[in-house]
Amino acid sequence: MEPDAGWVPCDIQLTNWSMQPTEFQLAHWSMATEPEVCACAASLPVVVESAGTEIYGSCLQTYVPTSSIRGQLVECASATQNDRIGIEIEKAAQEFQADFHNMETNICSNPIHVFDKAAREFKFDVDMMKMKMHRYPARIRSLGELYTVPMTVSIGPYHHGRDHLKAVEKVKHVAAYHCIMESGRSAEEVYGAVVAVAGYARSIYDRNVVDSIGDDVFLPMMFYDACFLVQYMLTCTDAGLAHMDPALRSFFDANDKDVYHDIMQLENQLPWPVVRAVMAFRPVPLKEFVASLRGCLQDRKDRHEKPFVMDNAFEPPHLLGLLRYYIVGRSDVKLPTLPETESMSFSVSAIELAEIGITLTASKTTELVYMGVNKKGNLFAELSLSPLSLDDTRASVLLNMAALELCVTPSFHDAEDEAPAVCSYLLLLGMLVDREEDVHELRARRVLQGGGGLTNREALRFLTSVQGLRLGSRYVRTMEEIEDYKVNRRTWTKLRAFVYRNVKVIVAVISVIAALASIIGTIRSLKSR
Repeated sequence: MEPDAGWVPCDIQLTNWSMQPTEFQLAHWSMATEPEVCACAASLPVVVESAGTEIYGSCLQTYVPTSSIRGQLVECASATQNDRIGIEIEKAAQEFQADFHNMETNICSNPIHVFDKAAREFKFDVDMMKMKMHRYPARIRSLGELYTVPMTVSIGPYHHGRDHLKAVEKVKHVAAYHCIMESGRSAEEVYGAVVAVAGYARSIYDRNVVDSIGDDVFLPMMFYDACFLVQYMLTCTDAGLAHMDPALRSFFDANDKDVYHDIMQLENQLPWPVVRAVMAFRPVPLKEFVASLRGCLQDRKDRHEKPFVMDNAFEPPHLLGLLRYYIVGRSDVKLPTLPETESMSFSVSAIELAEIGITLTASKTTELVYMGVNKKGNLFAELSLSPLSLDDTRASVLLNMAALELCVTPSFHDAEDEAPAVCSYLLLLGMLVDREEDVHELRARRVLQGGGGLTNREALRFLTSVQGLRLGSRYVRTMEEIEDYKVNRRTWTKLRAFVYRNVKVIVAVISVIAALASIIGTIRSLKSR
């Protein structure tokens, strides 16, 4: 059926379209089980008008809405609480004993088979770790809903149905309509492409969430959310924006910052194969889209910045993972091995850096992976960091990219420098600030750009809140570079530190000496006359 000009997506029951069931749907249907029937309802008539379930106390019962049957159910529900508890305890004990017996039998009869199965299942979970739709680590969730709960639009199942996000569901229907119309293909065909990958999508979400969501909700959710993301991505490209429906464009223009804030949250993601299924019908110039957001952490844009190259071998888990990959960048420079030192500090303040002759400077690239100490001659050095224009949205983006790193990188120590780069970047910024004056110093050094966004106090609160992140390899490398600088210039750094700490006294003494010299010179000139 080709969609005509009057096609309205929200008026069509997508799940009722006639299509062959996918392997995932067949597997899902085959796993479905009938609800348990309470013993007190087992004697109810087999022929009923309509069936349903209702919970009385701890008894799940099949029932029909007739007065005679309802009476039997109420009679069942009137069992004393002590009896129910006793039955449940006895049942749980029996189940535990049976499970333990089965486990003991399996281990004794074929121990290698049991352990091998557990090892293979564990390996599968680890292998899929980079592609899963993760939940927030406790550390990130504790920082508050500003960084963890969408404000405008839900993407995927984790926040689906929240009251304050329901208004945008109609916009998703409009986005789906335009994706289909602009594709020149039938609605069934586009929707079917999403259904084909929905089984994979369901498998990588948190099972505790998606197991309670039926296909009648999950499949349309995947379809509408993917269409919404595709239309948003088109607004970030010249051709997509120029040809976009004026009403839809008006929505994205008015809510651009809030939508961007939401689609960059870890728990508000859609598996990339689902998005790609819609893009197969409504293409998005992906390089232009990435280029438009790659420098999203800065207000100032360098027109002469070296163009980036799309990595066709990279398979992102979702939109957040795609943009993080290009915001972080890839370091192709092999860093030299530093000599071991007797001891090393894992933190240093901005004042300590100034004392030993290391100044802060903003790097010329926006890619976060480029951070570290650059030596300037034998006596001075610079600690270089990518510049940042800090506001609520960028703070949220940074935290969510860091959350993704925490979820997909089991060991920061063994990972490539790019894997925990955002955590390293945030830790270095957090290390440098203890007071509002330190934030002001970051602004003076152009590491923090612009006058808008967070105030010094707000920036201090944010940067100090991230100091509990795991130590990324680039952070550790930077600490090693600082220690190496101190060891190789021990005499110079001690002298400079003494001068830095006593500069006011030294200036005062020099002023006194200069004044005395001037007075003595005047007296001598008078005597010579």
